[in-house]
Amino acid sequence: MTRKLIVTSALPYANGPIHIGHLVEYIQTDIWVRFQKACGNECYYFCADDTHGTPIMIRSRSEGIPPEKLIERMHKEHLRDFTGFQIRFDNYYSTHSEENRQLSERIYQGALRAGSIIKKTIQQAYDEQEKMWLPDRYIKGTCPRCKAEGQYGDSCDACGAHYQTTELINPVSVISGKPPVLKESVHYFFRLSDYETALKDLFAKGYVQDSVRNKLDEWFAAGLKDWDISRDGPYFGFKIPGEQDKYFYVWLDAPIGYMASCKNFCDRNGMDFEQVWNSGEYEICHFIGKDIMYFHALFWPALLMSASLRVPTKLFVHGFLTVNGQKMSKSKGTFITAETYLKHLDPQYLRYYYASKLTGDVSDIDLNLEDFISRVNADLVGKLANLASRCVPMLTQKLNGRLGRLDEKGNALLEQMQTACEKIKADYEALNYASAVRTIASLADICNRFVEEAQPWVTLKSDPEKTRTDLTAVLNAVKVLTIYLKPILPVFAEKIEAVLDIPPLTFAQVEQRLENKPIRPYIRLVERIEKEKVDAMLEESRQETAPAQPAQLEEPLAPECTIDDFAKVDLRIARISRAERVEGADKLLALELDLGALKKNVFAGIAKAYKPEDLVGRLVVCVANLKPRKMKFGVSDGMVCAAGSGGDQIFLLTVDPGAKPGQRVH
Repeated sequence: MTRKLIVTSALPYANGPIHIGHLVEYIQTDIWVRFQKACGNECYYFCADDTHGTPIMIRSRSEGIPPEKLIERMHKEHLRDFTGFQIRFDNYYSTHSEENRQLSERIYQGALRAGSIIKKTIQQAYDEQEKMWLPDRYIKGTCPRCKAEGQYGDSCDACGAHYQTTELINPVSVISGKPPVLKESVHYFFRLSDYETALKDLFAKGYVQDSVRNKLDEWFAAGLKDWDISRDGPYFGFKIPGEQDKYFYVWLDAPIGYMASCKNFCDRNGMDFEQVWNSGEYEICHFIGKDIMYFHALFWPALLMSASLRVPTKLFVHGFLTVNGQKMSKSKGTFITAETYLKHLDPQYLRYYYASKLTGDVSDIDLNLEDFISRVNADLVGKLANLASRCVPMLTQKLNGRLGRLDEKGNALLEQMQTACEKIKADYEALNYASAVRTIASLADICNRFVEEAQPWVTLKSDPEKTRTDLTAVLNAVKVLTIYLKPILPVFAEKIEAVLDIPPLTFAQVEQRLENKPIRPYIRLVERIEKEKVDAMLEESRQETAPAQPAQLEEPLAPECTIDDFAKVDLRIARISRAERVEGADKLLALELDLGALKKNVFAGIAKAYKPEDLVGRLVVCVANLKPRKMKFGVSDGMVCAAGSGGDQIFLLTVDPGAKPGQRVH
């Protein structure tokens, strides 16, 4: 019976690049989705960028661009990297979308009607210089337990302690470097404890792996706490309905991004979203890392329950990635971005290696680079690709490029290949890819022994038709192995399909025979990994993450001045009361500056950057005591302050609207 599935991966945060640790999840999910599709199931893979929150707002501010521009750029970069690793989404969307806004408000209103939203007055850290509330990760100080310095506001990396931000010793804002103050604010909370019984029933039905249930039992024993779902402005996100300066916490609307991506796909493809998501007709399966298990195992299904929406069918949780037995390290070059990897190595290598390590539990996996090189070269190149590379050229160059018929020995070989099908399918279904890879590699060993015993390079001269028969058996076996490998190595499979001149392979074709048909010339399937390329990748990663060299100013600093020298310059606030072009001068504008009790006429070289009509009424900084200068167009008795390199790249220094003309600038 054909299954219908919606599959998601956790949404990558739009604040940085995809790296090889992230790719564990997306490769794991992509393999499972490709397997389901290869079995004939209707399966859709949805994902999106997670785009809201304080980090996005701060980064966009530091880059001098709107948050929308930042997330648009990151979306393109993320999709580029996923595509490079042959990860194929049915829809890759964004949480900053109208669909997500509507669904977030719908779910919030449902929880409100259910009585699961309450208000509480809380104390939280506030940066008075930056005029913003500070999340835990934007506060650093000394750990209250072990006294380690430079620790975040919620936990200590040195001793592992968890604590309240208010317990941190000598806290400072990581944005301004100033100590934060505590302020009271009214926040919205979701009453998670209302759904304890329903959540336990969900877990009893197999929503999570057994190893995950043990951790959940600990959380239940500790008591389910109310969840703060609001944040105060300024904040990049969706406003809470009925509020002026309160927003949904990013963790509320992020998982709703799964639904928004699904809805966007449905709307574009003439499908009924309510039928797809809420009817129970489709299984809904989430793939996540164990670091976000609490949100996806507890808050997310409870939130859906509160709004009378159907909950997911299954939550698949995986572990972390280590490299050479340790956390990814910037100094060692093992913090490798997807982009850097793709400059040096074939993505098929990593897909195959991760598959050879992944099982259905939450254990961490290790990318041991020596083992990575040897396993890919031995298995993928030496066993699997080698079968086709030995046999196809012999058939196309010496035997007319045509398959013959299978004999008894060939049929026996194929039966060995085919009998493993159900086990391999069961392993894929259970996410036990490592077991599937071991089985496929052992089948490749059997095929290679068949070639060694048949010795087609010898029989080619004495009995070409026997050679054709033996090669027909081997290439039929290659076809079966390719079906088994296709979820892991889709490009490898496409090349085999092209060589054998056959339609895209699925599990339904495992028992089909290829006989008496032409094939095409050999295509190189995969190259050996060269250690030099791995070393070059590590070196580039080291350079990318090395401490930045001191930036060089475009223009060198002028000779030092004293405070007495600087005190001679009288900087004042001025309002531009008139602005006109200067006839005969392309670069100059004639400005009248209003300093309150004083007016000054100034010629400013800003005509390439500003239109006169846009300047009237603007507050600027001027040098009020500059010695008047007689010019061809008149006398200029002041100067407006600006920055930039000239021409249209010049920017007037402005002040906040509350400043008054004539006030001194200190």
